[in-house]
Amino acid sequence: MMTHGANIHKYAKEIECHPDEIIDFSSNVNLYQPEIKLSLSPTTIAKYPDVNYTELKEIIAKKYEIQSEQIALYKGATSAIHTLLKSLKREDVYLYEPLFGEYEKAAKKKNIYRVNRITDLEHEPTEDSIVVFVNPSTPEGEYYNLAKLFELWMDANCTIILDESFLEFEELASYRDRINEYKKLYIIQSFSKFHSCAGVRVGAIFSHKKNIKKLPNELWSISSLDELFLKERLVDEEFAKESRRVHKEQKTELSTILEESGHFDEIVESDTNFILTNTPKGQELFEHLLKHKILTRPCQSFTYLSEDWLRFAVKDKQSHQALKEALLAFT
Repeated sequence: MMTHGANIHKYAKEIECHPDEIIDFSSNVNLYQPEIKLSLSPTTIAKYPDVNYTELKEIIAKKYEIQSEQIALYKGATSAIHTLLKSLKREDVYLYEPLFGEYEKAAKKKNIYRVNRITDLEHEPTEDSIVVFVNPSTPEGEYYNLAKLFELWMDANCTIILDESFLEFEELASYRDRINEYKKLYIIQSFSKFHSCAGVRVGAIFSHKKNIKKLPNELWSISSLDELFLKERLVDEEFAKESRRVHKEQKTELSTILEESGHFDEIVESDTNFILTNTPKGQELFEHLLKHKILTRPCQSFTYLSEDWLRFAVKDKQSHQALKEALLAFT
């Protein structure tokens, strides 16, 4: 069972091909990947990074309209998630599922309560508990208006963890501006998705500066190369602009291909860069596409979903054409 997308090495070995031959629709990283031009010198590699990552935090603060003191950096969003949940003392954790599986792993030593956000969105958590919500959601990519739910959580004095890692593809509204207003709010930010750099391991927690000061801080958790790349990518306004243009165009194309194939009972409208589908032949379709060196994301590892649900990330025209042809060949 696939528990995370982008495991192309496993499936390449299974079908006896090179990993580069696989078209990876399971990986929801931004498809726009321009040439990288870094001014790399031997000095950059030889010296230790700034232990406080001052310049990088200033760039992040400016881009996300917060303060440098409201940022904690970690070696990827997964590390940020585990560090945060381990540091919080509250024992009751409400996971609004389906959601990214690392949250359950990170909370495994606490009392986990599952809330089906599809059928029971306004479930009331206990007083002073932790709530975790991914917005836009995964695996279906829906953006929720959380105004009513956020008030419910605040009234219950909950510690709120919002994961906004897929927010930037369509410039959706963030809750970052509530950090000072509600001091028990934490926002998880992955940089790998929109900024197309899964190989660069940098993730962040945004919160009130008093919370940030209390979080564990590992020395030099981010390499000089990670820092250098991200600083240049975050200030590249043309990258963000072109990413959204290409995303919009290609998402429409992918949606049309899936609809016209006739293989899906349901195609969920998405607010980000992947599309969730349902077919009673989910496992057969997954295996058929894999034979065509196309890897999708089966979703039975998500709570409340089965192998009938397959997720497709938005890709380029050539990849979409290969998918279209493979779908036409499926009976």
